[in-house]
Amino acid sequence: QLRMADVLIPLAALFGWPVIIGVTFGCLVGNAYFWLGPIDVFVGPIANFVAATAILLLRKHRLLACIAGALPIGIIVGGYLWLFFPPPEVLAFLPVWAAMIVSLTISSFIAIAVIGYVLLAALSRPSVLEPLKSRGLKVLQ
Repeated sequence: QLRMADVLIPLAALFGWPVIIGVTFGCLVGNAYFWLGPIDVFVGPIANFVAATAILLLRKHRLLACIAGALPIGIIVGGYLWLFFPPPEVLAFLPVWAAMIVSLTISSFIAIAVIGYVLLAALSRPSVLEPLKSRGLKVLQ
């Protein structure tokens, strides 16, 4: 499960609470639409909230922040998603719940700490930020 929406979570380091609220609410709406049950609808957004908040708090160390942000999603979502889907066969040597946590953590790491970090770095360039700031966008330093 490589959720491309999770690529936006690292932007909390740049834009703060609006991103945290956006990725939390977006996950709530998305999970409600693809209804797997109340656990997914309510616990998934909590994982996004924790991940984005961790990135905001660690924003001075952006790569570390993105790595740390991938962990809550992998652990929290992987901790319950095995109830709905079997984990990948390649991880069959692990208990089912552990295999799902490993699988989700890897995919979250790719989405957040690799792709999301690259997006964060690209948007943090002065040539991108200055026009946005001149139009009133608030950016964290």
